[in-house]
Amino acid sequence: MRSPGELVDGVLAGEHAAIARMLTFVERRTEGVDEALAKLHQHAGGAHVLGLTGPPGSGKSTLVAALSRHYRENGRTIGVLAVDPSSVYSGGAILGDRIRMSDLGGDPGVFIRSIATRGALGGLSRASLDAITVLDAAGKDVVILETVGVGQAEVDVISAAQTVAVVSVPGMGDDVQAIKAGLLEIADVHVVNKADREGAGRTVAELRDMLRLSRRQAGQWNVPIQQTVAASGQGVPELAGRFAQHLAWMTEHGERERRARRNAATRIRWSAEHLVLDRLRPGSADFDRAVDDVAARRGDPLSAARDLIARL
Repeated sequence: MRSPGELVDGVLAGEHAAIARMLTFVERRTEGVDEALAKLHQHAGGAHVLGLTGPPGSGKSTLVAALSRHYRENGRTIGVLAVDPSSVYSGGAILGDRIRMSDLGGDPGVFIRSIATRGALGGLSRASLDAITVLDAAGKDVVILETVGVGQAEVDVISAAQTVAVVSVPGMGDDVQAIKAGLLEIADVHVVNKADREGAGRTVAELRDMLRLSRRQAGQWNVPIQQTVAASGQGVPELAGRFAQHLAWMTEHGERERRARRNAATRIRWSAEHLVLDRLRPGSADFDRAVDDVAARRGDPLSAARDLIARL
């Protein structure tokens, strides 16, 4: 079995077997994967990373499949990361979005992978961000990140994606309310999917009212609302056009660089947190001594944490 370092050239060549194995190493945090990711990071940055989020039942997986078909028809290569809730038993992804996109599975220009949240409260795990690096370095033109869809906690998607689409559907009473609660601010594009349903016009009107009331600064991106029927492909080419417009706007106004710095800062912070947590596991003499002191009221948690970090 090849090590992570031995897979780097295969990933850079776009070999799906190497990509799949590297992503497995990423999820398992196999020894040597961090060094491999460091090499891949140098070759990443060319993909347009799209984040799709929204309430369950909004048809995100169907929309991702329709977008992937559209991009392939236009000669672009696609990487899809479907971020699923983790199984409480295995820690693995359980929703099976790959089944819903099975008709794309034989296309050499499409790579689809489910990634587990592994308890990440914001909807993304460290593995999700590293998986984007792998697909980006593998030369995918577009990387689509479909998040779990648990409402306002999903704002972590802005730490990974360049363009964020918030998907809603008519006929779901709490749908727009969830957007009000936290997703409105992160949307670069609002998508009203299943727009052939009754009430689509009302959902669009509610979104327009909320966007009108939001604090939009001069020169800021004007967030569009795009209606789609993903099952039939209606509105999907127009949605892809919205994404292209947003990428062009970011490039013209320097927003692409600003988002790259924001995402880099997030990844550095998350990596630092993981490094610290790895060193503060129960079982080490210093950690166990600190636990004893805090439990016996000889010390307090914050002072103990500061002392342990200072010892790292």
